[in-house]
Amino acid sequence: MLKMYKTQDNRLIPIEFAEDGCWISAIDPSEAELNFLVNQIGLDKGFVRSALDEEETSRIESEDGQTVVIVDVPYAEKQSENTVVYATMPLGIVMTERYIVTICIRSNPVITEFSDGLVRNVQTGLKTRFLLMMLLRIAVRYLQHLKQIDKISSYMELQLHRSMRNKELFQLLDLEKSLVYFSTSLKANEVTMEKILRGRIIKLYEEDQDLLEDVLIETKQAIEMCNIYSSILSGTMDAFASIISNNLNIVMKVLTSLTIVMAIPTMVFSFYGMNVTHLPLANSWFPIVLSAVSAAAAVIILVKKDMFH
Repeated sequence: MLKMYKTQDNRLIPIEFAEDGCWISAIDPSEAELNFLVNQIGLDKGFVRSALDEEETSRIESEDGQTVVIVDVPYAEKQSENTVVYATMPLGIVMTERYIVTICIRSNPVITEFSDGLVRNVQTGLKTRFLLMMLLRIAVRYLQHLKQIDKISSYMELQLHRSMRNKELFQLLDLEKSLVYFSTSLKANEVTMEKILRGRIIKLYEEDQDLLEDVLIETKQAIEMCNIYSSILSGTMDAFASIISNNLNIVMKVLTSLTIVMAIPTMVFSFYGMNVTHLPLANSWFPIVLSAVSAAAAVIILVKKDMFH
């Protein structure tokens, strides 16, 4: 899907054809749209291919008057009715002399916020400012997802206090994996932003430097939050693993104790049920009394040993 926008009267409006100073948004572009970007807009084919590669890491590169900035963007995806997984995907931002182009393999909230006009003071003609504002929205999106992860993990922990079920454990495991993805992507984004801050590849004005510093602050905060939540979640998973193991040991201890108590009458009646003569007091009432007394004694001993708790 290929859409074009341009700022007019401080408003971002869609346009039909590419104009100088416009923003071109390519989301999961078709083959024809890719050809348009390469042949008509003049984008470097390698830059386009890199932006559509799911395994591409965050980086910045300049060649033949074009600069590409690839950053990882977070997104949430529902795997089942009650399971949410967070991951990242690459977003390519290509700046040419005439246009700024974003290329992504799927729709994401950051692009939607810009295209729907939810971000104020967007100037497509100021390509560097547009890039930095998009990086800022990406950093803010990471923070929002991290807060959601914290809320979900707290809720799942509360559910596990009530009942140990695999569903909650799987959700916590997915959240722990999501935090690993976030941490890796955020650190790569931070390196890319620091390269931009040096001003060697992209020329920065004083206002742009202030904005980029804000982006770096938000990114560093997201990295710190990610590390904290990851440590908390890892400790929570270890604690619940110990609790589950302890509960299993308690169940096995109680079942073993019951097995011992029930085995005593079986042993007594087995002796008296054999075809053996001269057994003492071979009357019908004696095995019953002996079994009851022996079982009661075993119960008292096991209770004193705290084997039923």
